[in-house]
Amino acid sequence: MQPLFHNPDRGTSILRHKPFALFWCARVATTLGFQMLGVAVGWQIYALTGSPLFLGLVGLAQFLPMFLLTLVVGQIVDRYDRRSIARICQTVEGVAAGALAVGSLAGWQSKESILILMLVVGAARAFEYPSMHALVPGLVPVHLLPRAVAGYASANQAASTVGPALGGLLYMAGPTTVYATAAILFLAAGLFLSRIRIVRLPPNRQPVTLESLFAGISFIRRRPAILGAISLDLFAVLLGGATALLPIYARDILITGPWGLALLRAAPAAGALGMSVYLAHHPLRRRVG
Repeated sequence: MQPLFHNPDRGTSILRHKPFALFWCARVATTLGFQMLGVAVGWQIYALTGSPLFLGLVGLAQFLPMFLLTLVVGQIVDRYDRRSIARICQTVEGVAAGALAVGSLAGWQSKESILILMLVVGAARAFEYPSMHALVPGLVPVHLLPRAVAGYASANQAASTVGPALGGLLYMAGPTTVYATAAILFLAAGLFLSRIRIVRLPPNRQPVTLESLFAGISFIRRRPAILGAISLDLFAVLLGGATALLPIYARDILITGPWGLALLRAAPAAGALGMSVYLAHHPLRRRVG
């Protein structure tokens, strides 16, 4: 098998394409920042409250905007410049992480302030994630798109593995250090995207109707293969939300600190990365799904 970033047509790395390289760096930066934020927020709010309920509320604060804004996000991403949307969202995430850093440093951090700021991060991420996904096809030639998608996914998994570990390590110097580092990463991602020059397609100016709002759902419903794949992923994500309770296991059961929590948070991503490498060499050919 050829290296992941090898271009079979020209013998060059896909990262030689400057727009994709900048995008790749932005994706790594945002994923690192978000994973570090997850470790610090989980540990800090459990230290403040000692309540599993508030750990669940942190997860709810991040999930609820994605759920409520699903239909709106699709319309906005289709109608406006996706790069600008992603940059605005990354700036908002950076400001929210900076506010968490200031609150921890000044000593006024509370469970309420954490929940409000994580709600802001969740709302920004609801727009940023699909915007970033939709940028990929316009960054490389068509024949390189499969490798661009693979590079994007691998970068995301690798950062999801390294991010929690880095967050746990930095938390040893205090939550302020983690939040400030995450803020810098979010803002750096916006700077990377600002340097990308891509051809903008004419915006979709069709009027917003109920039919257009639910067009994506109708499309999925008419295609059983896509519906099955998305449903499978949906249940996996819903059940995977139990990782929000990992601070309880780290602190009360395993009797460890932020570093132990970081290892627990990194474990699922490390397993996913290892399985993706295995499947790249041994792809499923029968009974897929």
